[in-house]
Amino acid sequence: MAREGAWDAKAACAGREEPVPACLRMWLWRVPGLFVVNKPAGVSSFGAIRHARKELGIRKIGHAGTLDPLAEGVLVLGVGKATKLLASLEGADKSYRATLRLGVRTDTYDSTGRVTEERDPGGVTEEALLDALASFRGEIEQVPPMFSAIKKDGETLYKLARKGIEVERPSRRVTIPRLELVEFASPVATIDLDCSKGTYVRSLVDDIGRALGVGAHMTALVRTRVGPFGIDMARSLGELL
Repeated sequence: MAREGAWDAKAACAGREEPVPACLRMWLWRVPGLFVVNKPAGVSSFGAIRHARKELGIRKIGHAGTLDPLAEGVLVLGVGKATKLLASLEGADKSYRATLRLGVRTDTYDSTGRVTEERDPGGVTEEALLDALASFRGEIEQVPPMFSAIKKDGETLYKLARKGIEVERPSRRVTIPRLELVEFASPVATIDLDCSKGTYVRSLVDDIGRALGVGAHMTALVRTRVGPFGIDMARSLGELL
């Protein structure tokens, strides 16, 4: 059930997904096959896989790109021998709707983290926010967050971060062809974006906050598309078959 007043992503994105190629469409909603899941917030990607294993009665299940527990939205699962099809989606572009709060930075760059800095965002105008967003469109260099599954010298970054250790991370080149302001009611803003593989929306939000000089962190995230699979075609856990 949708939260009262929550954005209805499935309705808003209806008909906007890219055409699903026949070679993938023939595998949808079957075992073995592909399942487009609308992962709820509060559940990890692996937690969604555990649920699907019980529901579908099969252990061999993979996914086409992790979603943080805070995030909700499209998670494409490959079931049985269809896990081989997930490779065709590894480099797929993705679309998101993110909510951010100006004036507060956290160590995880989202609302699950510890507050590291607070500033008054009252002077940030909508025009300034639009200018900041424009500066992140196109091809950019992005530094991944410490709280991530990336490995440095064989150790996962988030494990180091939990010990209070911060290490230098090389920047990555990512592409954000679309970045739009949906709503702004200071200190909260909502943005829509399309992005390439490897883009961290949390890092983008933190970068936007730093560009504005007041800091920011992400408070909600909905993945609305993975490649050709839009959220309007996704099914909830428990309703996969």
